[in-house]
Amino acid sequence: MSNIVAIVGRPNVGKSTLFNRLTESRKAIVDAIPGVTRDRHYGKAEWNGYEFSIIDTGGYVHGSGDVFEGEIRKQVELAIDEASVILFVVDVTTGITGLDETVAQFLRKAKKKVFLVVNKVDNNERIAQASEFYSLGYNEIYCLSSLSGSGTGEILDVVVKEFDTTELQPEEKLPKFAIVGKPNVGKSSLLNALLGNERNIVTPIAGTTRDSTNTRYKHYGHDFILVDTAGIRKKAKVKEDLEFYSVMRSVRAIEDCDVCLLLLDATEGIESQDLNIFHLAERNRKGIVIVVNKWDLVEKETQTTKEYEEFIKNRIAPFRDVPIIFTSTLTKQRILKAIEMAEEVYKNRTKSIATRKLNDVMLPLIENYPPPSIKGKYVKIKYITQLPTYAPTFAFFCNLPQYVNEPYKRFLENKLRENFDFTGVPIQVFMRKK
Repeated sequence: MSNIVAIVGRPNVGKSTLFNRLTESRKAIVDAIPGVTRDRHYGKAEWNGYEFSIIDTGGYVHGSGDVFEGEIRKQVELAIDEASVILFVVDVTTGITGLDETVAQFLRKAKKKVFLVVNKVDNNERIAQASEFYSLGYNEIYCLSSLSGSGTGEILDVVVKEFDTTELQPEEKLPKFAIVGKPNVGKSSLLNALLGNERNIVTPIAGTTRDSTNTRYKHYGHDFILVDTAGIRKKAKVKEDLEFYSVMRSVRAIEDCDVCLLLLDATEGIESQDLNIFHLAERNRKGIVIVVNKWDLVEKETQTTKEYEEFIKNRIAPFRDVPIIFTSTLTKQRILKAIEMAEEVYKNRTKSIATRKLNDVMLPLIENYPPPSIKGKYVKIKYITQLPTYAPTFAFFCNLPQYVNEPYKRFLENKLRENFDFTGVPIQVFMRKK
């Protein structure tokens, strides 16, 4: 991760549009309202055979008392610390503002390679207007339009010259764990507690995190990608466009990950919206670990943990084979246990069982408890195999697949779980004609 480019500047100069252009994605939310980007947002880009990371930051506002702007300022400073090259973005349509001068002054202290990028230059008249930005003290300015992409090649040519001359390497396949849950249950706090720094903005205001952010975690023998997502709310509560996009991004994060760490608030229990997220992950055949956060705030008796666990399992039934970890991000209690369990679930999800072993174990069980006869017809299951899919899927070959009912499929699923350990992983069972 030595080649890192940070995009910084005052609010609303088009930093996120440039980020999307350079990463060839639509990861960063773009809106005309200033202050949309709150967390550092990471993406990958490739140019002339070199791969590098790009960080999109919130608009830098110096000396503001606003809670979000103060946190954004801290995030920008962290991004600059991490970066090897900085793209300082300004807006040709507004000219130089006091905030641009403040950012320029701040960047001079950073002692990093800074390129001044004049954005929204999409005609010859604006090229002439861009010359006023030389007064910020830079020998060279780079005119581009992040919306159309013109001029981005020129800036990338000079940026990659500053990098370590390492040829593009194929990205290794790492497990992806998504931290999901409704707003304000402590998702970003969990990420910060794991990483030991303020990677994401944390405030008591629900909906602080609007983008999904990826972070590689490589400590204590663990190596995986953590995805922190915006809180998912009920559709009726998605009032502003921004929150709608955030919800979509969280749904996409669930779709793209391997294991979901579903955070619950211990003081509120498991609510209908938590169940919606659980079933969304289940429908997408993702591994699931339920993490009950704020456990330090709950008054406990001898059986409190067991009773709470049983209550959750009854609510998520029939898929009850899910690990439940009780944590506190504030005291860092059992947060590493949650990660270890996520890794176990990932192994279960990628597990492949030999066909012979599968038949040796399952066929005697089926013989002792065969499918019930329907209309005088008897179902005979002859053969079982695991299908080559991304999540555990099994095909049971029989003479009359249409007569096997759902309760019997659940029985087969439970026997697979008992004998082969698929804790935390949804299983699909299909009946096929032999």
